[in-house]
Amino acid sequence: MLREYQEGLLLSARSFQSGILDTTYENVLEHIDSGIMLFDEEGVLSFINNQMYGILELKRHALVGCTFLNLLTHIQLSRFRKRRLLSIYRETVYKGKQSHEFADEFGRYWRVTVSSGEKMNGHYLFVIKEISDYKLIEQTAYQNDNLAMLGKLSASIAHEIRNPLTAIRGFIQLLRPHLHQLGKDEYAKIILAEIDRANDIIHEFLTSSKPSVPQVGVIPVSVLLKEVVLLTESEALMKGCEIHLHPFSDELNISVDVKQMKQVILNIIRNAMEAIPERDDEYIGKVEIGARRNGAEVRIFISDNGKGMDICTLDRLFDPFFTTKENGTGLGLSVSDRIIKNHGGCITVNSRVNEGTSFIISLPLIQ
Repeated sequence: MLREYQEGLLLSARSFQSGILDTTYENVLEHIDSGIMLFDEEGVLSFINNQMYGILELKRHALVGCTFLNLLTHIQLSRFRKRRLLSIYRETVYKGKQSHEFADEFGRYWRVTVSSGEKMNGHYLFVIKEISDYKLIEQTAYQNDNLAMLGKLSASIAHEIRNPLTAIRGFIQLLRPHLHQLGKDEYAKIILAEIDRANDIIHEFLTSSKPSVPQVGVIPVSVLLKEVVLLTESEALMKGCEIHLHPFSDELNISVDVKQMKQVILNIIRNAMEAIPERDDEYIGKVEIGARRNGAEVRIFISDNGKGMDICTLDRLFDPFFTTKENGTGLGLSVSDRIIKNHGGCITVNSRVNEGTSFIISLPLIQ
């Protein structure tokens, strides 16, 4: 079907070249769900359809007869669109690629297909189509594969490592009185602490594979957030950050597993503090926390004025094993996302490079 579609476009292009474009073909090209531009051998635009005008965010103008350079200097074309067109030209015409994929400023994915060569008599036919739905399916399949692999890995780790660690910990506790008599009790403390840390890592793998069923209880959002802020204030002070909890008058109650919900919020706050760069000027890192009611939902927001994230990072933010930290596991946000979904909620993220990041956790409101 795709081949027939492309052949139809090529047939239409040949009709343009010969000057005998049929009205039926013109109507088809005007109303298909792809943007189309046709440039002749001199680089002059000979046809552009309505969909392409919409993609370029231009009103219907007499662009036919313009060169590619005229299009790049069009007064009503945004700077982002000009850069994108130039990138498409570089990847397709200059480098000779038949297709090129990119993401726009709104996170939508597009594919550009170029037809040229002898059959086109020197003409260039550009076809642009949004492929966000296909990308979403592809990413979902990729994530499911990762989760399946993660489950097998977690089970293997739990079986091969956890049992020996438990035995080691037991023997160290038996030897601890003897080490204390020798004045080496700190060795036992270090060994036990490292064993516990290894167990925590294993537990994180297991949780990311299959988070436990929430043990829910009703709690006011204000109480939950105050407790989390108390847990992070000292850490924020050490990193030179300020944590500001916005007051809210509404009595907002949620039914959640308090331990799991604290884990999610603490993880996001710590990520926010790590995203705030260290500076010598008067710049002060801030983490803003608050909540508000939105219909039948409670929305908890956590925002920072850190370095922000680009679109590529945002697209993979909740993927297992994806991390931008040197010592990160890439599991924190993946686990957090699954915990929130298990509570019937969702997490959304807004971020811009050098402007900061804002997480919004939406949960059902308990009346």
